[in-house]
Amino acid sequence: MSSASNEKNRIEGGTLYLVATPIGNLSDLSDRAYKVLSEVDFIAAEDTRNTGKLLSAIGISKSMTSYYEHNKKSSGEHILKRLLEGQSCALVTDAGTPAISDPGEDIVRDCIAAGIKVTSVPGAAAVIVALTLSGMNTRRFAFEGFLPVKGRERKEMLSELSTEKRTLVLYEAPHKLKNTLDDLLEYFGSDRRIALCRELTKLNEDVMRCTLEEAVAYYSENDPRGEYVLVLEGATKTETGAFWQDMTVEEHIDYYVAQGLKKMDAIKQVAKDRGVPKNEIYKQTI
Repeated sequence: MSSASNEKNRIEGGTLYLVATPIGNLSDLSDRAYKVLSEVDFIAAEDTRNTGKLLSAIGISKSMTSYYEHNKKSSGEHILKRLLEGQSCALVTDAGTPAISDPGEDIVRDCIAAGIKVTSVPGAAAVIVALTLSGMNTRRFAFEGFLPVKGRERKEMLSELSTEKRTLVLYEAPHKLKNTLDDLLEYFGSDRRIALCRELTKLNEDVMRCTLEEAVAYYSENDPRGEYVLVLEGATKTETGAFWQDMTVEEHIDYYVAQGLKKMDAIKQVAKDRGVPKNEIYKQTI
């Protein structure tokens, strides 16, 4: 490596490094990521046990501190203090790029607000790997991470996404996959295409490309295994209104009420679905 390159990649004090780690294949760790992990003052890890295994596999011994969803406030304050003192820190998640569907985005905001330099050491990201393998439109896509778990919030999100024309990318855990596929089938329709990507970059990498109806049928007889990235084709121009296309306004409202929404909340969601002011829907119910 040239001296100019070495100079460019030197580790700087008072800097937060967002270091992407492999999502399944250890060989995907970059030389730059190895250098940063080797030379920073400390590493902030989602799970120090998992990161400890990674560091052991690549021959690095380094001071670590935990940083995850349930301790992000207290741990984040501790990390910021050390950065402000001039130390360097590598932030890593269990697998992939930190700050994507994890609390890394919070500490990035805090660092920016405190005037601390933040830089990225790019690498694997499951959302991008799955998208490129899906065979669907990659020019315009929307990454939604994990769907909301709570009933009302989840239903509103599914209704909103059902008419999204961009390719959609979701994350899902194996024990929740069947329920999510059932919900997607209800809101998106049986013919919507989906790519179910699992074990990405690993020996048993698998991408199942089919319709939602076929996916539901398959997993009614087979147990989900591994973490999933779901890639869904966007709604086509001929899909106007999705599941509520043939409903009257009253039937549309009754649908949401039956799902557990209060009437005024149902009216608000119907207005959002139809792209009209809430008052217009309310007047039609008087």
